Amino acid sequence: MKKIFLIAAMIAGGVFFQSAQAQLRITLRANIGSQPVWGPTGYDRADYYYMPDIDVFYNVSRRQYVYQQRGRWIFSASLPIQYRNYNLYTGYKVVVNEDRPYRNADMYRNQYSSYKNRHDQEVIRNSHDSKYYQIKGHPEHNKWRNDRGRRRRG
Repeated sequence: MKKIFLIAAMIAGGVFFQSAQAQLRITLRANIGSQPVWGPTGYDRADYYYMPDIDVFYNVSRRQYVYQQRGRWIFSASLPIQYRNYNLYTGYKVVVNEDRPYRNADMYRNQYSSYKNRHDQEVIRNSHDSKYYQIKGHPEHNKWRNDRGRRRRG
């Protein structure tokens, strides 16, 4: 009887584990469509980008830049005026999947200072990977199809 109970528990645990894995995969892929076309390729999930060239964070889900001004953190839909000519497509972005990474800004400044002036990162806009077609603004957005194979309207 104990063996039957143990086997049943193992089967139930395996089903639960597989279900949890499937949900985890869905969660991790959830924000590809939220990433901007100037974001880096290769990431199914990105909470923030850190841009070492200008020492600015970008909150992907809120579409806000986070930067320091006079010792305070500013949250804005646009970059500060001094970076109005900064090219988001060519500047290097570090993907940061951490809640409020700007609280550890000194660590990011030190860890990624060597990425300043790097311009070798592929951006989503230039990718031909169909998983990025769902992003509005992608040149091939009109080719994006939903799970049922029908064209999505964007």
